[in-house]
Order: sequence, then structure tokens, then C-alpha cells
Amino acid sequence: MRDNGSAARDLRSRDDKPVRAERDARLLRADGDEKPSRAEAEAAVRTLLRWAGDDPDREGLLDTPSRVTRGYEEWFSGYATDPVSMLERTFEETDGYDEIVLLRDIRLESTCEHHMAPILGRVHVGYLPHRRVVGISKLARVVEAYARRLQIQEKLTAQIANTIQDVLRPRGVAVVIEAAHQCMTTRGVHKPGVTMVTSRMLGAFRDNPATRRELLAMINNRGTTIHSE
Repeated sequence: MRDNGSAARDLRSRDDKPVRAERDARLLRADGDEKPSRAEAEAAVRTLLRWAGDDPDREGLLDTPSRVTRGYEEWFSGYATDPVSMLERTFEETDGYDEIVLLRDIRLESTCEHHMAPILGRVHVGYLPHRRVVGISKLARVVEAYARRLQIQEKLTAQIANTIQDVLRPRGVAVVIEAAHQCMTTRGVHKPGVTMVTSRMLGAFRDNPATRRELLAMINNRGTTIHSE
């Protein structure tokens, strides 16, 4: 029969999986195959320009390979960022505050991993503190770290929520993303104006319908005054 200590270690092991997964992924990126050089990346862009039917040596395209690689450094900077470390500095002087903390309308700029087309929208991040809070800019930075990678919206939603839950250990985490996918609006079925909504509810937001309703009401509350009961 297993002792309580072994069971507790197993529970911590299961709870820490997303944190360990992010750190393992960071190590793999550092220790894996050598990253192509900038010259190789620019040569690949020139190949794509030729494949598209244009001349990479014409005046208007001469600097395009360099511009594209610089753009990639910004659009995919999340691969070089550790979102876990962003949440490790917290504050315990909260005077017992334990209600919802919501950061609403975080601008989302990501890239579809299937077509490498933009995903544009907004992210709402909420959590119920348990004895400590984190600087609100850190929540936005976690969103940015995961968004600036090749993504699908469902995975992005889960990654943000799981990381906040695993590092802060709050009583609950909620992440809602509303976004338009250019792979659907500018190609394929060509359906502009379509928005995809995904959510990830953990802890109290999953288990307590009243708490979840309160959060969704706060997200949807636009331009009105909040009155206490």
C-alpha cells in the first residue's frame, strides 16, 4: 500500500506537467537542430517569391527577404520567451482580496500553424487569487509569449490558462479568446466577419456556475458603471 507522501508527490507531478512541458520545450529548442542562418532564411524567401511568379531581383523586392526575416523575428519571438518565468514574481499584500481579477480586451496577434495566416482578436484573462496576485502586465505578457508562436486557437487558450493555474495556484482561472482567422476570411471559404470564440475554465470558474456567470458578465460589460449590491 502506498503512503500519503507518495500520493502527494504523484499529485504534484500531475499538477506540474504543463510547467515542466514548457521548460522541456525550451530546452529542446535550445539543444535541437541548429537554427538556419539569416542568409538561409532570406534565400528561402527569395525562392517563395520566384514560386509566386515574381522576380526577387526587381527593385521593389530587393529588400523583401530581409524585411520578411525581421518580421519573423517579431512575429515568432514567443519561441524565445519563457511564460512561466513571467509569473514567478507575485505580491502577497492584498488585504485579503479574493474576488475576480479580470484583464479584458488584450490585443491578440498570432499566426495559424496550418496556413501561416494571421489570427487577430482579443483575449480576456481572469483569475481568483489565493493569497497572492501578479502584476497585470505579466498576464498580458503570458498571452503574448504564447501568441507569438505558430498556433491554433484552442491550444493557445489552454496554454495561457494552464500556465497561470500551475504557477499562481489561484482558486480558478478563466481565459476567453475571440478572434478572426485570416486563413478563413482571405482564402478557402472566404467568409469575412466570422469570429471564433474559445474558453478554458479551471477551478471555481468550471465548478461554480454563479462564478462563471459573474466573470462572463464582467467581460460583456461595456461602458457601464459597476454598482455594488
